[in-house]
Amino acid sequence: MFDRLDQLEARYEDLGSQMSDPTLVNDQKKFQSIAKQHRDMEPTVEKFREYRTIKEGIAEARAMLADPDPDMKEMAQAELSSLEPRLAPVEEELKVLLLPKDPNDEKNVILELRAGTGGDEAALFVAEVFRMYLRFAEQHKWKVEILSQTESGIGHGLKDVTAIIEGEGVYSQLKYESGVHRVQRVPATETQGRVHTSAITVAVLPEVEEVDIKIEAKDLRIDTFCSSGPGGQSVNTTYSAIRITHLPTQTVVSCQDEKSQIKNREKAMRVLRSRLYEVEAERVHQIQAKERKSQVGSGDRSEKIRTYNFPQNRLTDHRIGLTNHQLAMVMEGQLQPTIDALISHYTAEKLKAEATAA
Repeated sequence: MFDRLDQLEARYEDLGSQMSDPTLVNDQKKFQSIAKQHRDMEPTVEKFREYRTIKEGIAEARAMLADPDPDMKEMAQAELSSLEPRLAPVEEELKVLLLPKDPNDEKNVILELRAGTGGDEAALFVAEVFRMYLRFAEQHKWKVEILSQTESGIGHGLKDVTAIIEGEGVYSQLKYESGVHRVQRVPATETQGRVHTSAITVAVLPEVEEVDIKIEAKDLRIDTFCSSGPGGQSVNTTYSAIRITHLPTQTVVSCQDEKSQIKNREKAMRVLRSRLYEVEAERVHQIQAKERKSQVGSGDRSEKIRTYNFPQNRLTDHRIGLTNHQLAMVMEGQLQPTIDALISHYTAEKLKAEATAA
């Protein structure tokens, strides 16, 4: 591990020297690439330097214990008492920082929610969970754009909704949200007070750039149609809505959020690129459970990753055995403790795998 850290530090210093080269100013693309590499390495290098400082301090303090002066011994012992408890935690933090990075962590995401089993109650829950993610996005100052949504016709329910969330580290925070979310509660339409169980599916796809996946124009069929739902005079009068079909995979994407056909097409292509990227990832990495189909499933209640039990004010994440009795706060967007627990769990799993492979 420490050989890797020495090499990383040397590379970090080399990049820093390159950034100070005045001739690099003329090549902004190269400068930005070097600056990003330098910035990405910084947390690990700083943590390594902290670790080394602690190690050196411990070595010096132990050497001082041999001094015949009682005051020096007392000072050395105090120094050891301060430094030794810090060493192991800093070493563990270093191990986490050295884990292979998920290349998608810094990307924006395409968020898709769909009603599964449960009819109108599932559609109502889609709207509530989407609102939960909107509140969570607000806390992080992320930008959310709705691409398409289908209303259920009852209350404020949604059969499905697709949105793009843009911001720093969005995918790293939301990537474990993909799967079946189950809700247990008494529906507003229930006259006998019985608890009903419904389910929705959540998919979190990393947004990919044009350079990440190439789409041939000849492989696309593009249809236009009149948008529906709220939106003023242009609704049902202009062919601004777009439906794009990728013929080789029969992947269909539609967008009607904008009044402009051009803008709807741009947004639909963003979703299409992300879906095709995920299809390719599934083909190459079939054994990885994080892929969209294995995570999302069919929407059946038995495939749940999380349960929202309203009568008991309880949220349970079944993957890590987490139980939270503050469901009302979670639905208001207070999702960070759950997300932090998931990140910690899967980071620990990666550390175990690294240790086994070593």
